[in-house]
Amino acid sequence: MNKPTVVRVRFAPSPTGFLHIGGLRTALFNYLFARNNNGKFILRIEDTDRTRYVEGATENLISILNWSGLDYDEGPYLDTHGKIYQKGDYGPYIQSQRIEIYKRYAMELLKKGFAYRCFCSPQRLEEVRKLQLLNKQPPKYDRLCRNLSETESNRRAAIEPYTIRLKVPDEKIVFTDIIRDKVEFDGSLIDDQVLLKSDGYPTYHLANVVDDHLMEITHVIRGEEWLSSTPKHILIYKYLDWQPPQFAHLPLLLNPDRSKLSKRSGDVAVEEYKKEGYLPEALLNYVALLGWSTEDSQQIFTKQELIDKFSLSRCSKSPAIFDKQKLLWMNSEYIRKTDPYKLMEYSIPFFVSYGIKIDINNSEIKEYIVKLIQLEQQKIKLLKDIPYMIEFFLKPDTEIEYKENVVKKYFYLDTQKQILIEVRDMLQTITQFDKTTLEHQLRNFCSNRGYKTTEVFQLLRAAVSGRSEGPGLFDLLFFLGKERVINRINLVIKKFFLNIK
Repeated sequence: MNKPTVVRVRFAPSPTGFLHIGGLRTALFNYLFARNNNGKFILRIEDTDRTRYVEGATENLISILNWSGLDYDEGPYLDTHGKIYQKGDYGPYIQSQRIEIYKRYAMELLKKGFAYRCFCSPQRLEEVRKLQLLNKQPPKYDRLCRNLSETESNRRAAIEPYTIRLKVPDEKIVFTDIIRDKVEFDGSLIDDQVLLKSDGYPTYHLANVVDDHLMEITHVIRGEEWLSSTPKHILIYKYLDWQPPQFAHLPLLLNPDRSKLSKRSGDVAVEEYKKEGYLPEALLNYVALLGWSTEDSQQIFTKQELIDKFSLSRCSKSPAIFDKQKLLWMNSEYIRKTDPYKLMEYSIPFFVSYGIKIDINNSEIKEYIVKLIQLEQQKIKLLKDIPYMIEFFLKPDTEIEYKENVVKKYFYLDTQKQILIEVRDMLQTITQFDKTTLEHQLRNFCSNRGYKTTEVFQLLRAAVSGRSEGPGLFDLLFFLGKERVINRINLVIKKFFLNIK
């Protein structure tokens, strides 16, 4: 099969749980490389390790990629009912549906003498491993079955379970990596990798190479953790007389303390960042900078700018630091620049989880929420913050929560009660309840009565919102409206000043 001239790359996750931030970066870099080169971006599900398979993980992976905006050209998709279907000329794109293909190539390697049957039991392999560790040797298969005659191998294969292992030569294995240039491994230190397990399922190494070849992948862009697997893959390509793709291994991701960014360190699931209220555009922008940069060190990119400027030549070999604080900063920058109508749409699930019901079919309510979001847009860091920041506008007057520290500070002196009564009476006389009039009347009120503006304004804010912080006071009063402002003042007077006459 001749290699195509068009660039073809793939993201090939295993459905073992959530999508790791590192996996998102791999998907993103493949996506950007494909789009920058007018190529094809393929999704392939590598689910041959059935011991780690998690039910529903494939659907979740596809859903998260859709949320992220990484549209691919071939692979498994979800229909409107959440069911998987596959699209493309090189499928199926789920490896568990391609088992017979891998068996065929494993047998071809066996027939050519580049692989052999291994009859060692798991118990023996474990004993060999323990002994090697005890002797401070690198654990690897001792090649006991490597020199079995063909006759003996065939005889035992008829009555015993076996795996098929790759014959790794004791010689240098050299390849060129786009990011790391020349890479060299000593074959004598590489294990004779299992290619086909005793249950008939391939290992990652065989299935990965076979699929990359049959799906005509031109560039393999993946994490540094797969670098040590590449010499085994190079050998399989060589033994099957296939032209290998070009390889590019991305740098490791580390925590700020330079420990490896792993599941054990927490906060590595893309799903969690979605639940926290990060914008997909902000997350992609930040992840793009983990091991890649432009010459001018640009930080904020549109998606099209990322596509236009992306190049593997600008990828670093050095580990990249995943800094949540920088991601949070970037998310707040994106929120400030995002259309408030879009923010409203994004935030609807967060209102639901917060317990605030919104009639999304009511245009007046949607317009009102958009205006409220605009009030606080410069302060919002996460989408999940939005319901909390504006809930006192949306809740009934009788359901406003007054925090204990607010009550103790503002609702215990007879002078505070008197100020609220006087402010209420003044507000009742205002016919034009707009921000300009409110500010003018409240400042005149303070001046005429000899009150400090901070004293009155903070007390009034606490009475109508239950908080000591929030949007500007005159915005707060205007968007609540005259009736609700006066009603809340009356409720506070009755509830917290009962013992003050």
